[in-house]
Amino acid sequence: MSKIHFVLQGKGGVGKSLVAALISQYFKDRETPLVCIDTDPVNDTLASYKALPVHRINLIDRSQINEREFDSMMEIMLDNPGHPEIVIDNGASAFIPLSGYLIDNHALEILAEHGHVVTIHTIITGGQALFDTITGLDALIRQFPEGVKFVVWLNEYFGEIKQDGKTFQEMKVYHMHEERIQKVITIQKRRELFEQDMQQMLKARLTFDETMRLGEFQLMTKHRLQRIKNDLFAQMEGL
Repeated sequence: MSKIHFVLQGKGGVGKSLVAALISQYFKDRETPLVCIDTDPVNDTLASYKALPVHRINLIDRSQINEREFDSMMEIMLDNPGHPEIVIDNGASAFIPLSGYLIDNHALEILAEHGHVVTIHTIITGGQALFDTITGLDALIRQFPEGVKFVVWLNEYFGEIKQDGKTFQEMKVYHMHEERIQKVITIQKRRELFEQDMQQMLKARLTFDETMRLGEFQLMTKHRLQRIKNDLFAQMEGL
């Protein structure tokens, strides 16, 4: 049995590839068998991490699903010895065709029939995208089968995640779907130096562990990044 982690959100620029990289690093850090798949047709961010075992799959051809490539992705998920954790990053431009194809072809039901557990990771972000990402979460949960669980990532980078003074766990969308939300993880807005260190690491496509080994990162930078890692990985326990 594999656990399959799709990172899906129709809104672009909210941190999907960041979340995919964090999930992948979490399992790699625990020496769990791991397979990563990058299907983003525009930005191959996850595939740029040399420290992660990433398959690049060109899932979209002229805004349509490339069915052969989708079949190849299904084969990776269905027939992968060692029962790895499988993390799939998907770009905003591929969101609608991929979601539709998964639903129309009963792909998630097929994975479940073969004993695999599917989790959808989606992102809620503050600022101008708050309404769109909340709406996207509601639509995803309604579209996918009951057996699929969700992990919601609250990305505070663009602002506080509150609607009419309510936190996410106080919002109507959370209470409507609470039974299907397995976990809520917060990517906390931090002081400027923490943000700069994180951006430096992400721009270089480095993992937390790589930054700890490299001499180009100063001691205090490594200390701040280690604090971020410890906080996020603690929240990911039990994925």
